[in-house]
Amino acid sequence: MSDTILDVRDLSVQFQSASSMDRANVVKAVDGISFQVKKGQTLGIVGESGSGKSVTSLAVMGLVPCPPGKLTSGELWFYPATQQRSNGQASGSVNQGATKVDLRKLPLRTLQQYRGDKISMIFQEPMSSLNPVYTCGYQLVEAIQQHETISKAEAQQRAIALFQEVKLLPSDAILQEECIGAWRLKNGRLTNSELENSELQNGELQNGELQNNETPKLEPPADEVSAYVNRRKRAMFDRFPHELSGGQLQRVMIAMAICCNPSLLIADEPTTALDVTVQAMILDLLRELRDRRGMAMMFITHDLSIIAEIADTVAVMYKGKIVETGSVDQIFADPQNAYTKGLLTCRPRPEQRLKCLPTVADFMDVSQTSNGETIIKEKERSIEDVLTLNTCVSADEMESRLTQLKAQKPLLSIKNLQVGFPVKGVLGQLERYVMAVNGVSFEVFPGETLGLVGESGCGKSTLAATLLQLIKPMGGQVIFDGHDITQMGRRELRALRKEMQIIFQDPFSSLDPRMSVGKAIAEPLQIHREGGNRRQRRVRVGELMDRVGLDPNCIDRFPHEFSGGQRQRVCIARALALRPKFIICDESVSALDVSVQAQVLNLLKGLQEEFGLTYIFISHDLSVVKFMSDRIMVMNQGKIEEIGPADEIYDHPQKAYTKDLIAAIPKGTLEQIEHRQTERKNALKVS
Repeated sequence: MSDTILDVRDLSVQFQSASSMDRANVVKAVDGISFQVKKGQTLGIVGESGSGKSVTSLAVMGLVPCPPGKLTSGELWFYPATQQRSNGQASGSVNQGATKVDLRKLPLRTLQQYRGDKISMIFQEPMSSLNPVYTCGYQLVEAIQQHETISKAEAQQRAIALFQEVKLLPSDAILQEECIGAWRLKNGRLTNSELENSELQNGELQNGELQNNETPKLEPPADEVSAYVNRRKRAMFDRFPHELSGGQLQRVMIAMAICCNPSLLIADEPTTALDVTVQAMILDLLRELRDRRGMAMMFITHDLSIIAEIADTVAVMYKGKIVETGSVDQIFADPQNAYTKGLLTCRPRPEQRLKCLPTVADFMDVSQTSNGETIIKEKERSIEDVLTLNTCVSADEMESRLTQLKAQKPLLSIKNLQVGFPVKGVLGQLERYVMAVNGVSFEVFPGETLGLVGESGCGKSTLAATLLQLIKPMGGQVIFDGHDITQMGRRELRALRKEMQIIFQDPFSSLDPRMSVGKAIAEPLQIHREGGNRRQRRVRVGELMDRVGLDPNCIDRFPHEFSGGQRQRVCIARALALRPKFIICDESVSALDVSVQAQVLNLLKGLQEEFGLTYIFISHDLSVVKFMSDRIMVMNQGKIEEIGPADEIYDHPQKAYTKDLIAAIPKGTLEQIEHRQTERKNALKVS
């Protein structure tokens, strides 16, 4: 036990419906789980939404809302570590304390001191965790002073050091080099080595000639360098949350979590919905901080491929229970539980193209008794058996399909499309345009899926909105089914929208919470006066719900009564209501659990085959795009980096940007896990 930081024993958490005190309305969110987290190690907790992962982390932090939540049993033994700091910063080491405490029995005031000081948490959504009216620096200083008696100036100094540690800011040395480089460029001061590599030959400079091979003065005044470094630091310190990207906000949250050098760091879905490149950087940062500071870490996610990148041990949760636990290489090499096998196989595998993705249902059947008890029946299948049943698409089949698609007349032709957003000056006058889409041209053929991939801010969603004329372009043409829709009037465009639909990223925000799902699906039929009378439309809605895998008897339920995957199915049914030819899927699976994601991707493929649909499938995840797409188009800073057959783009990318996107995809292979574990052991031996 000497290296144990957290020992959870038989933890149970239940929630009771606010509308009734009936025992039948009690939900066991966590049901008798036990695990340990060790010093310098990462425990990965993985499972679908509703499995109890986040409730477990809230229980450790003492943040389960009561009522309606309640810890009904269990012990939360925490072994405090002595924290050593010098000059206001963490020294990077924690020493095991002599006593242990049960977090459940601590007085509230004492528990509040433990939070943030000895146990910290990174929440899933950084924007909702930060106060929008205060600067990021102010909020970090507040967190530091909450737990330590230091002056405001000392807290600000440590806050800036933390920003540098989480790589929101470069180090002082790099900032000084930036200043010197800018000064040299401005004043034409070059070293002899720089001079040899420059276009200025024979010792000639813009301001004269070098005499006797003398090196010109290279350094700006020291006070100028110091002022520049301080300005850069202050600029980051004074930024508000809305001025930072998602990845930067997550780094602010990490800085806040480690500001008091905690013994245990809990990361609850810290990379969900981030670009794969940003996700890779956040994972690298968390690994580096863990190893340098010797922290224990609980990393919560629904994606086992991410767990492979960071965890040492893994606990798989399902319906409030831990169904399997073991080292990360054991879980990936020889999973024992059917649910674990399902999670491992349902994510698209870039190295092979399957006609249909495996799901958890391929490994287990789940049913409920009349009294609400869950019954799980495992199927005697190995991962290899299931992958064999889900046949692969050969290279010849893909080549033949692409040839047939390109033999048709394009359904959609984009020619030199340009979309810019105005930037106004101090006095409100137009200063310039930021080009979100800059000279884009491509074609989409009937029945094709064109994958559109790129990082946040590359112009994907702006392009999608422009294709539907939700944003008016500055120039170029959008020709759909032979008609230039950029020249259409309002009435013509409204009629054409029956043929063009979109499935948005967040199904909850795209559904009216006051409208039943039946009315939401029927709304397009009502607007375009199709589907007959009310009774006939209701029948049509029931057929659509059945087709997308929803129970038609739930037609009068509201969005909040459905899970995330079910709400996305409602949005798909609504998009199909008018029998369109063309659908844009804008990040439609990025926020879903991998198991639900597999179900939705299979559904979209099946609907395409049944109705002859044409898709533009937008995502930042190349592995998902490759599974769905015939061709892939990569966007970067409003322009097309490259476009071509999906397998060719993935296997033989031409541009460095595409190579970086592919390299950032979590592979989750056993070889990669073993390589990372060996690297870490060697690094720890050296340190």
